[in-house]
Amino acid sequence: MKNERTFVMIKPDGVQRGLIGVIINRFEKKGLKIVAMKFVSVTKELAEKHYGIHKGKPFFKPTVEYITSSPVVAMVLEGINAINTVRTMMGKTNPKDASMGTIRGDYGQFIGRNIVHGSDGFDTAEFEINLWFKPEEIANYTRIDEEWLTE
Repeated sequence: MKNERTFVMIKPDGVQRGLIGVIINRFEKKGLKIVAMKFVSVTKELAEKHYGIHKGKPFFKPTVEYITSSPVVAMVLEGINAINTVRTMMGKTNPKDASMGTIRGDYGQFIGRNIVHGSDGFDTAEFEINLWFKPEEIANYTRIDEEWLTE
């Protein structure tokens, strides 16, 4: 099995509520490796590029305003089946529909304040990683526990 990379963002509500450490800890405990991470205030330009697929929809402008309202934590996580693993760990987009034990199920309250974002597929992950990170900001390394995480 081959490692893959995915983009994850702890959104403004996750940052403001002091959930950064808890969320990162969950991903690390699952065996996902952080290969890039930064705490950033999102510009309107970056937000509009990130959510560009939704341009013209009624929630586009409020989403851009929200994501630029407070810093976020942007990360690239790596691991076997990382994209699906992260999506499962996050739970359904609307926290009221997300299972307890997922990040959104445990901490989210409203669809517009759902704590985290994660890429929904290979193409999206590649686009988002390249949008948020320069190649030199992404580390290539082997974590000491990697041999114990796979068969």
